[in-house]
Amino acid sequence: MRISRGTAIFLLAFGVWSWIIWITFAKNLWASDQSWAADGSPTGYFVVHAVLTVVSFILGTAIGVLGWKAVRATTREHDSAT
Repeated sequence: MRISRGTAIFLLAFGVWSWIIWITFAKNLWASDQSWAADGSPTGYFVVHAVLTVVSFILGTAIGVLGWKAVRATTREHDSAT
């Protein structure tokens, strides 16, 4: 399967963007009053959003790696054609 250079850059940018957004979200989640019960234990809100954050990190990483590999492949194709 061939991925265009524009699509490859988009995938790479999406992976980076995903990390930036979800790191910020994770910090806010940790600091939120809704995340912790009075006894200091995590609430359901925290658990659900922590799982969402981890899954998003995994997907963002996978998409970013795919984009990185595609960017490198399109760069090699471009270099060998010139």
